[in-house]
Amino acid sequence: MSEDQAQILIMLAPTLLFVLGACLGSFANVIIYRWPKGESFVRPGSHCVTCKKNIPWFQNIPILSWLILRGRCASCKTPFSIRYMLVEILMASLFVASWYFIGFQFYLIEILIFIFGLVVVSFIDLDHFLLPDLFTLSGIVIGLLGAFLNPERSFFDAALGVLLGGGFLWALAALYYQFRKEEGMGGGDIKLLAWIGAVLGWKAIAFVIISSSLIGSVLGIATALRSKKGLKTVIPFGPYLALGSVLWIFGGESLGLWYLKLFLPFLETP
Repeated sequence: MSEDQAQILIMLAPTLLFVLGACLGSFANVIIYRWPKGESFVRPGSHCVTCKKNIPWFQNIPILSWLILRGRCASCKTPFSIRYMLVEILMASLFVASWYFIGFQFYLIEILIFIFGLVVVSFIDLDHFLLPDLFTLSGIVIGLLGAFLNPERSFFDAALGVLLGGGFLWALAALYYQFRKEEGMGGGDIKLLAWIGAVLGWKAIAFVIISSSLIGSVLGIATALRSKKGLKTVIPFGPYLALGSVLWIFGGESLGLWYLKLFLPFLETP
């Protein structure tokens, strides 16, 4: 590839990644809606759940179609949730941001796959308090495989990330059960943090736990105050773990490594 071609690719990268992210965001919406129902992600094609009519491709363009049709079915005028468009925008924006922080390297592909999975499981968890094994367990395998194949990553760091991530939440859940005699954290959260460790490495675990706990506490208290159940309101923790992971990718790694160097200098890698 010539220098001019490389420059053109760099210039087009944000646009191409935004389009790719928006398209995958559209597919993510399908999975988020259909997986809890046990339906196929492929068949039938996109259709209105009210009038059952298929949505043609020109009315199914990510982001644009929702805006042009004003969030309604072209046939029966039933309104579509604005969340469909927001998921597409979110995925597209995260893809572009990933390229900005990581650049063109093999790890970028791993992160894009990781972010796609995080968005899907976060919204499923928000809706149903479930984190699909289809994503968390396969994510652990893909994360470890990526570390094995990618010379810029350490397989040991990824494997230790799985053990520390999953092990920490498992121990926390076990202690909570011993004291309260009730489940305080689902197994899905344990697998999710193990997946995060497989992709981001063991050094990310402390940052992800602390940042997700702080954000989750603030938003959880706000939610509890507006709920009739008060502090007994159950909130999904998966989306906060996902958010902590994204923060690590988008600059939190520097803060986390500074923390390790300051308080645990013997863990600093040469």
